[in-house]
Amino acid sequence: MILDMKIVALDGHTLNPGDNPWDPVGKLGELEIYEYTPAGEIVERSRGAEILVTNKALLLADALAKLPALKFIAVTATGYNNVDIASAKARGIPVSNVPEYSTDSVAELALALMLELARRVGAHSDAVFAGAWSGQPHFSFWRTPQAELKGKTLAIIGYGKIGRRVGEIAAAIGMNVLAAGRDAKKVREIVPQADVVTLHCPLTEENAGMVNEDFIAMMKPSAFLINAARGGLVVEQDLADALNAGRLAGAAVDVVSAEPIKPDNPLLKAQNCIITPHIAWATLEARQRLMQATADNIRTFQEGKPINVVNP
Repeated sequence: MILDMKIVALDGHTLNPGDNPWDPVGKLGELEIYEYTPAGEIVERSRGAEILVTNKALLLADALAKLPALKFIAVTATGYNNVDIASAKARGIPVSNVPEYSTDSVAELALALMLELARRVGAHSDAVFAGAWSGQPHFSFWRTPQAELKGKTLAIIGYGKIGRRVGEIAAAIGMNVLAAGRDAKKVREIVPQADVVTLHCPLTEENAGMVNEDFIAMMKPSAFLINAARGGLVVEQDLADALNAGRLAGAAVDVVSAEPIKPDNPLLKAQNCIITPHIAWATLEARQRLMQATADNIRTFQEGKPINVVNP
């Protein structure tokens, strides 16, 4: 195994904001870590690197062409659309990703968002700290309808590892679980039955903007929409319009079409909408798995038997 390779991590803060050391990767070579790399500095910082580690930093064809020393790319994520896979393959550079590290984390956040829409825990806590409870003549108060998820019907769109885990947790709390993969007919069958629709499918050319005005029109006005998958699955203006018009009871999204969210994103002004900043994947446990899996990807490449290669 070659341990004197130069390894450059282009956006290391994502994986380790201070609680998840790079030690497993650092043992494998001369490691240089940048917390964040602007697009204009990617080539300069990558010069001489034999291994590049990226989460969202773009490694496109023009950049790869300027990095003759590069031998391997490790993507610290499951998605790898930030790397020009074809150009890397043409250069004989394997690209490895990390599948399945965040299954439980994403599934648990999806359920947390459902529960938040049903109970509005955060809003009621804020109200208590603002003095609303101490000023009440009654022992209890609530500002939003309080609903149980038990007995409600959940439609899962995208039934891979994460979708299945969401279904297991939902079934454990007594929800009726329906699921659809890529079959559009099946999606149309289950969405009208659902009290909650949750998205867990990858973003493709075929399903971009699938949650649009027509999709929402299939949903019950009393239903909730959850998106912890990809922001591009949703036409955000259509969702905001439906929420503001009362054609949908609520939505909770962990992802949006452009991240960080832009100030003019229509969901920021939508009623009954919860937005979290793409944190479904970000538990410490998931990031520790991701760090170790990234090290494993690099180590097996150095041993001549790379794993998780997306451009074989």
